Amino acid sequence: MGEKVYELRKIKKKGKGLPLIGDKFPKMEVQTTHGMMKLPKAFKGKWFVLFSHPADFTPVCTTEFVSFQLRYDLFQDLNCELIGLSVDQVFSHIKWIQWIAENFDIDIEFPVIADTGNVADKLGLIHPNKGTNTVRAVFIIDPEGIIRAILYYPQELGRNLDEILRMVEGFQTAEEKGVAIPANWPCNEIIGKGLIIPPAADIETALERPGEYKCFDWWLCYRNYYKW
Repeated sequence: MGEKVYELRKIKKKGKGLPLIGDKFPKMEVQTTHGMMKLPKAFKGKWFVLFSHPADFTPVCTTEFVSFQLRYDLFQDLNCELIGLSVDQVFSHIKWIQWIAENFDIDIEFPVIADTGNVADKLGLIHPNKGTNTVRAVFIIDPEGIIRAILYYPQELGRNLDEILRMVEGFQTAEEKGVAIPANWPCNEIIGKGLIIPPAADIETALERPGEYKCFDWWLCYRNYYKW
């Protein structure tokens, strides 16, 4: 296992590796439906979600864009911006956005990158075994430009937008409270809205935990979100 990690680090140092969780989002200048933008600089001080779609004027992608837009205010409430991407020309993006407005009465407010293939190559968005279009990738980037999560979906499966929203809120809550986020939060089957306290690192702290928090054992303690 250690040798694999070492080899991966060597590859990345040579500039051949794809960005990973914890890496700085690579600097790039992109053409978008809102004009030229420099990433991640354009969103400095904010979270942002970059998501790719296989192509404009396709059924699943259209449903995703509508769903992203319907939650756009919720993302912004979390100080988070959205930016889409596909390997299509900008006039195609513009026409598709107009089509969505005309047919669903929904205006797409976030920018969409018109990629020539350069961004897709840098971020690993094209998986040859799934065709020549970009897969449905999601990158969640924090205000410091650090990649916090990467998701890949195949072309035939649309994304769960509420999960992406939950992830952004979960990251922010974990940082603010110094906790870990349980499965299916805030509706966890064991602790509900509870937030998990990091495991004790010494015996004294382990013995104190049951008196400070709700615990199943010293290594599994939590505190209710609403009491924080």
